[in-house]
Amino acid sequence: MQVILASASPRRLRLLQNIGFDVKVHPADFVESSGGTEPPEKTVLANAFGKCQAVCAVCGDNVPAVAADTVVVINGMILGKPDGKEAAVEMLRLLSGREHRVLTGVSVGYRGKKLTNVCETRVFFRNLAENKITAYVATVEPLDKAWAYGIQGKGALLVEKIDSCYNNVVGLPLTCLYLMFEKLGVNVEGQQ
Repeated sequence: MQVILASASPRRLRLLQNIGFDVKVHPADFVESSGGTEPPEKTVLANAFGKCQAVCAVCGDNVPAVAADTVVVINGMILGKPDGKEAAVEMLRLLSGREHRVLTGVSVGYRGKKLTNVCETRVFFRNLAENKITAYVATVEPLDKAWAYGIQGKGALLVEKIDSCYNNVVGLPLTCLYLMFEKLGVNVEGQQ
């Protein structure tokens, strides 16, 4: 079954392909909000919905269009992508030995209907010695990742445990998406 992915994320693309979808990538022409004073849940929902609307306006919605926005929240603050090694070190110091939330807003447009949802995963980091943080940043893996780590790579070694959906931390909560497809009447039975 074909879906349109409103994102250039290679991780989201791979997740959808891994469960059997034929994915057409069409990044949304949409300017995301950074949230400001809005609750992070509202920000990711609005961004996902805006991306979905933008892609459906261009591609139509005869094929399910999937859009998502993922953020990490710690102390009520959204962490973005580090702008260099020092920023990555600072983010990892902030996350060290603590719990943070990964929120993904997901929006699906299909045959005149749109459904939007938010998925939350709690991630618990190990206490990281300074040399471990420095060594991880030296791999350059955290430099192209929002919140300075990738759980699907070497960053997995920084994580003590997670509570809820692993795929959400990668960038697309697949079970949440599947349930949204069901509610919209998308026939996904061949995708299991």
